[in-house]
Amino acid sequence: MARNSENRGGRGFPWRPIGWGSLVALLLIPLIAGFPWSLADFIFAGAVLGGAGIVIELGARLSPSLAYRGGVAVAVLTAVGLVWVNGAVGFLGDEDNPENLVFAAVILIAVLGAARAGFRPAGMARALFATAAAQLAVGIAAIAIDFAVPGRDWLYEAVLGTTLFTLLWLTSAALFRKADVASPVSPTEA
Repeated sequence: MARNSENRGGRGFPWRPIGWGSLVALLLIPLIAGFPWSLADFIFAGAVLGGAGIVIELGARLSPSLAYRGGVAVAVLTAVGLVWVNGAVGFLGDEDNPENLVFAAVILIAVLGAARAGFRPAGMARALFATAAAQLAVGIAAIAIDFAVPGRDWLYEAVLGTTLFTLLWLTSAALFRKADVASPVSPTEA
């Protein structure tokens, strides 16, 4: 009953209006602050953030577990952050460095892993753990072979970025693991 009232805007906490309102506020910040964004930049930002909102909404409908919902939100927002960082300033070197495209594979591991897991908590935990491992491997490889640009000015950004994004993917995996432990799937559903 509580789940239905939450989804239909009943007496539950107003997550949906807060979430979508936050998305609109995020899109207004660059406009109000006078960022030199083109119309295409706003359309791209709206599409990325709107797509993230839709995926979070769909993920919230898959389970009443707060841990599961948190895992979805952290994973989606981490993927958005990775896209945003690469589009704005670049993870490795600047935003025009083609080596940054390797991070699309990290996100693809999360997406394909989630689909392969049938969006069940235990499988989602494994998929996000694999995503964290891929993030870490790409970061270590980039640092080890000087993947980005000549010079080492980007090194601290690569180390910090790799650490931050790996921890976020692991947080999502831990939330899915918690959701799995809290309500294990019966053998007939597996």
